[in-house]
Amino acid sequence: MVLHLLKEPENSTYALSEALNELRSKIKYCIECHNISDDEICNICSSHRRDRSTICIVEDTRDVLAIENTSQYTGLYHILGGVISPIEGVGPSELNVEQLLKRIDTNKEEVKEIIFALSPTMEGDTTAFYLTKKLKEFDIKISTIARGIPIGGELEYTDEITLGRSILSRTTYNQ
Repeated sequence: MVLHLLKEPENSTYALSEALNELRSKIKYCIECHNISDDEICNICSSHRRDRSTICIVEDTRDVLAIENTSQYTGLYHILGGVISPIEGVGPSELNVEQLLKRIDTNKEEVKEIIFALSPTMEGDTTAFYLTKKLKEFDIKISTIARGIPIGGELEYTDEITLGRSILSRTTYNQ
């Protein structure tokens, strides 16, 4: 990175330096979903075009960006800030779990579905299991994104668990 910056014009490196210095003072976390924002509430949470009946639970901001790039989801998000990982010393209290429960309780008339979009790992599954138990008190649908074979992937290189889940979660082929 240093070599690249040395090749750039001097004014662009100063501009980058200034932008990095302003980063902490201008960029905040949304008070509702914990997405990054330059306001108290991010563009997604403040948009009246979003479907407020669904909240997609993700690990971090990169997951929001990935889902938004699909243009297939129009609901809200809640960023946990990670997943439960006892090995790394991350428990529910280190995540934005209480804020999620409070958010759902405050909006229980509006929220109808929670969608888990967590990594398909032991930690992601543990987090989803924990949250499912916590969400039992609310009368809402709980779902998870589908898991399966990636587009362009070949079956012979797919692990048994993914292939098995793909078969069990198959969808009807409409002709």
